[in-house]
Order: sequence, then C-alpha cells, then structure tokens
Amino acid sequence: MDDSYLKLQQLHDSMVNMTKTIESLENSILETLKENTELKMENELLREKMDKMSNAHQSTVKTQSGLESLRKIYNTGYHICNMYYGSHRDPSSDCMFCLDILDNFGEKKKTR
Repeated sequence: MDDSYLKLQQLHDSMVNMTKTIESLENSILETLKENTELKMENELLREKMDKMSNAHQSTVKTQSGLESLRKIYNTGYHICNMYYGSHRDPSSDCMFCLDILDNFGEKKKTR
C-alpha cells in the first residue's frame, strides 16, 4: 500500500511538471505569434513605403523622359505650346510659350 501511494505521488509530480511544461510552451507560442503578427504588420508598412518610393521614382523618371521628348520635338523645329502645337517653328528664333513649358515642366507636378 505504501508503494501504491508512492507511485501515485510520483505520477502526480510528473503531471504537475508536465502541466508547467505545457504552460511554458503555450506562453512561448503566444510570444512567437505576437512577434510574428508585429513583423507582418511592419513588413506590410515597409512594403507600402517601398511602393510609394518606387512610384515617386517612376514618376520622376517619366517626367524626365517626357521633358526630353518635348525638348527633342522643340529642337527639331516644332512648337510644343498650346498656341501653335505641332506647327513648324523657325529654328532661328525661340517661342516664349514653348520655352516656358520647357522651363516649368515638372514643377507643377512636384508642388501637388
């Protein structure tokens, strides 16, 4: 009978240790899940920030390539202003409307 009580006590102690281990594992898992959620949110914010930076860079590149296209058209002897757009321009004289567009191209976009 004494032996049975000892075995029961050992089993009880074993279960208490197992319960403590399970609680410790649960806490560890909860901390890992919390950290994972925080990292997912941070990752999403960083992706959004990178997308914004990428879009800003792409619009700058597009603006610069658009400006270069307008310069080429103007330098080949055509008007780019709304007054005379597409008509031939005397290459020996400049058009103040076209030059105004070339000088201010992209400035309005930047201030928006």
